[in-house]
Amino acid sequence: MENNKPNVTAKDFFLWLGAMVALYVFIVTFILLIHQYIQVWFPDVALEPYGSSFYSETIRFAIASLIVSFPLYVWLTRMLHQDIRKNPLKKELWVRRWLVFLALFVGGLAMAIDFIVVINTFLSGELTTRFLLKALVILVVVGAAFWYYLNELRGTWELQERQSKIVGAVVGIIVLISIVGGFFVVGSPFDERQYRIDEERIGDLSSIQSQIIFYWQAKQELPTALEDLDDPLSGFSVPTDPETEESYVYRQVDGTTFELCATFAKESRDDIRRFDGESWEHEAGEACFERTIDPDKYPPLESGALKPRPAL
Repeated sequence: MENNKPNVTAKDFFLWLGAMVALYVFIVTFILLIHQYIQVWFPDVALEPYGSSFYSETIRFAIASLIVSFPLYVWLTRMLHQDIRKNPLKKELWVRRWLVFLALFVGGLAMAIDFIVVINTFLSGELTTRFLLKALVILVVVGAAFWYYLNELRGTWELQERQSKIVGAVVGIIVLISIVGGFFVVGSPFDERQYRIDEERIGDLSSIQSQIIFYWQAKQELPTALEDLDDPLSGFSVPTDPETEESYVYRQVDGTTFELCATFAKESRDDIRRFDGESWEHEAGEACFERTIDPDKYPPLESGALKPRPAL
């Protein structure tokens, strides 16, 4: 009887291992994505200083992981089930049983820990809607995977191919909705590219502003044009718009006040409104920022402050 059991080939081993790795990546990133949605719907005051970029980066990572891991998991699982339908004895492969039992163990442990944390938080009087929803997501997702692999162990999906396809289709629709929902939170790739370019513009303006302040400290007057800031010795060259390569607009208002202007593609996001301690909030289109140099905060440099140090 023992001789009737098929041997585990390299193909069997790596197909099952790949399917399980894809499963774990899929579950973790799906839970992470839904948790970020909950965080957006029920914001955490402690994370507000980080702005929307804190959520956007995590959501983009989770979406990218799901786009790769879920189809890969479905494809590998389908190959394994078809293989077992052709050769039912492959249900007894040790690699299949070990990895399925491991998935059940990890899933059961995760649900038990989830219950313990929820009960402990409740007894501590710190149970919030946000926390409860996150715990519920873990319970539902891990519980669904636990149920699926209990049936996998019983051979349900090999015998009932149609039901297996229905389960896969339902999960696929849920995953697709979660991915599409992410674009409503973080915007499309095109929108994100425009925001990135706008952030470069803000960085350029901040750099120019710092150079103007340094120029005023050195000469007690503002530059007449941005070209006055070019300094081959220090290596500073006035940046231009990263997309159009046109010069930024500079206007001198009085002896200590000046304006810097740029044309932006998008309205500023929360996480860009305070850049290097300055407010750079803006609408889409041309925006100007007026700055006044405070002599007490930026006192003129002493006459010898800019002289090069003697060689040692």
